Amino acid sequence: MMNSPLDNLTFDNRFSRELPADPETTNLRRQVFAACYSSVSPTPVANPQLVAYASEVAELLDLSEDACQSADFTQIFVGNRLLPGMTPYATCYGGHQFGNWAGQLGDGRAINLGEVVNRRGEHWTLQLKGAGETPYSRNSDGLAVLRSSVREFLCSEAMHHLGVPTTRALSLILTGEEVIRDMFYNGNPKPEPGAVVCRVAPSFTRFGNFQIFAARGEIELLKKLLDHTIRTDFSHLGEPSVAVYLAWFEEVCRRTAAMIVQWQRVGFVHGVMNTDNMSILGLTIDYGPYGWLENYDPNWTPNTTDAEERRYRFGSQPQIAFWNLAQLANAIYPLIEQVEPLQQAIDAYKESFEQGWQNMVAAKLGLGVYDAATDDALNTELLILLQLVETDMTLFYRKLALLVMDVEQSDDALMAPLLAAYYVPEQLSEDYKERLGNWLRSYIKRAQDSGISNAERIKTMNAANPKYVLRNYLAQLAIDKAEQGDFSGVNELLEILRHPYDEQPGKEEYALKRPDWARQRAGCSMLSCSS
Repeated sequence: MMNSPLDNLTFDNRFSRELPADPETTNLRRQVFAACYSSVSPTPVANPQLVAYASEVAELLDLSEDACQSADFTQIFVGNRLLPGMTPYATCYGGHQFGNWAGQLGDGRAINLGEVVNRRGEHWTLQLKGAGETPYSRNSDGLAVLRSSVREFLCSEAMHHLGVPTTRALSLILTGEEVIRDMFYNGNPKPEPGAVVCRVAPSFTRFGNFQIFAARGEIELLKKLLDHTIRTDFSHLGEPSVAVYLAWFEEVCRRTAAMIVQWQRVGFVHGVMNTDNMSILGLTIDYGPYGWLENYDPNWTPNTTDAEERRYRFGSQPQIAFWNLAQLANAIYPLIEQVEPLQQAIDAYKESFEQGWQNMVAAKLGLGVYDAATDDALNTELLILLQLVETDMTLFYRKLALLVMDVEQSDDALMAPLLAAYYVPEQLSEDYKERLGNWLRSYIKRAQDSGISNAERIKTMNAANPKYVLRNYLAQLAIDKAEQGDFSGVNELLEILRHPYDEQPGKEEYALKRPDWARQRAGCSMLSCSS
């Protein structure tokens, strides 16, 4: 075989080299003990076809555009060919799912290819999602379908460009084979096109990687994993020790808080905040039934599985992250055996979240510095107003920057720039308009008292409030096209989402509120975990 431009990728597979492997090498579904991972190879597919790739992620790996457009790229990142240095494996982890301990879970649909070291000395783990079954697949086939893969690929990149900590996505490739899925678990399975996403992150280690060893009493292995994690991804903390374990946990708490603040800023709802879906790097990981708030509703969840309990609704995400961190604290407790310092670290989450949340609110409203004496009441009233009538969160905050800063205007004149954010104009009663008008005047006075110029206010708000987000209906329209062999929708959305804060003249149709036809359509409102 001729050399490929991808043969120059350099691998330094620290995870699989330094941590214990499963001695069983056959790909049988099983409970895996005393091991951090199992060696497993991707399942070859018949006729792969490249749908899209992210050029910025390719640059992280020192891959050229020509390399990404080559036939070898498609073969490698669908799992048909391994490069020299790749040592594919699936990791062992457990987790709490919807608040209940689920035991061993593991990479049932993900296969890590190895860790690339780029020219800057950065380590990037490559992971294929949907490339075949592993010992952790349980009753599943380890495959993924195009609709969920499009959503993961686009959202990974959309979140990065929004400024939200996230894993990345290099490529989206059709397998040329069909996968049977029951989209809503209602007894209607059907064949769908299969696909593979290559995900990229410094590490895919989750809270659940530590939980499984603690739950099994494999304390020596728990220590090995934590020591490895500190030396590879948190080396700035120093050599592992009890003090460093505590410093590590506090940093995980603070990183998690920073991530959740950003979710709340842009109106993102993860949908499945199980502990096995929580990254120790504070990255958004595992894009399943996620969604963006269309109308502002703190009780909304995009996950059909969570429709009744709404455990993972938008307004509960900060509290769920706190609960998940407590489970991680329980997992590492055997290495520390001190409750108080672990509690202090968890308290750092609350402190970091509160400070980050205040800074975020100040930025969204263009106020400079958050002043609790005035801004607690100002923001509370705004959030009530957003819920009283069906109001598009993304559009409202973006349009608020256009407000004419004159308190002498009538209620109708004041709210004129905001009208595009309302889904049902008939809901705008005189009482509501008066209440909103009063809030807008209070806001204008507060903004004027801040000492910030109007130009600076607008600049700050437009940097905090995106114009373009990956609304579910936009993703579904791109999926509809892709399932018919037309990948233009995926690639156009990818390009638009690279610049979510820019005006992008001519692309305004992608910034419109959800159309009525999308309210209940499958894929445009709530989604299942089926992929």
